[in-house]
Amino acid sequence: MSDSYPPHGAQQPDPNLTPWSGPPAPPQQGGYPPYGQPPPPPHYGTPMPPAPNKSNKGLIIGLVAGAAVVILAICGAGIGILLAYDDDEPARGTSSTPTLGTGTGSGSTPGTGTVPTPGQADPPNNNNSMTARYSSDLSNVCEGSPILNAAPYSSPAGAKAYTFSNNPDRPTSWSSKYVPSDKPYYAKGEDYQKVSVVGCLKFDEGSQGAPKKCQYKDKAEKQVTVDYVSSRYTLTFYAAKTAEKIGDGGTVTAPTNRCPSFISYDKSTMRAYAAPDSGTIEAALDKFLS
Repeated sequence: MSDSYPPHGAQQPDPNLTPWSGPPAPPQQGGYPPYGQPPPPPHYGTPMPPAPNKSNKGLIIGLVAGAAVVILAICGAGIGILLAYDDDEPARGTSSTPTLGTGTGSGSTPGTGTVPTPGQADPPNNNNSMTARYSSDLSNVCEGSPILNAAPYSSPAGAKAYTFSNNPDRPTSWSSKYVPSDKPYYAKGEDYQKVSVVGCLKFDEGSQGAPKKCQYKDKAEKQVTVDYVSSRYTLTFYAAKTAEKIGDGGTVTAPTNRCPSFISYDKSTMRAYAAPDSGTIEAALDKFLS
């Protein structure tokens, strides 16, 4: 058997190539030159790499695709866990704080009850509780609504007060009434959070007197007659922050001794109700808040 040598400058066979690794790398361009032409110069030290094995390439692609699927699965699971923790559970590595006063869970303190909100004396236990944004919002105390940001009531001395009366035609409609500005219990409109007492003047049903006929001219300079009606109100004092009754102010009359220079009336009935007497309101405030 004679030794066979590769053509001058051709790639040497790979001794590590196994039968299952695929065909050997193709020879460099040129191979055997056509008959009669000199061979190309050798390219020492720059052998061509073997051609990639198709089966190995498929295996590598499969592994890469599998790794991508695993990575996507892990990412998807991570989002799901974060959402679950956001909704119902504490984040991993943290512990939930037991509720005080429940007597369950480690570290709970029996009998301590619910922790109140900072800056609030007591948690709201009335569905009608509200936070006032304007001084007129304190009229809701007359409908049983505690004002969460009102001043707490401790005693009549030093308390600030507002008064409101309802409308005989619209019993749930309340308007602000006279409080003398030179009194220590007076509060400006922007100081509504300093108010701890609300006086509510509620119209006494059936207390209407005989109407007084008052003559006026409307916008068209036409003469109109308005029935001006007297009545009585009951004054009750409430704590603004809790809407709890704290005192009685007695009866306040709404007299019709003379027709007012300006009047607001119902066009359908041509009737107007007199306002509660401001002097009687002041006397009642002086007595209760002295």
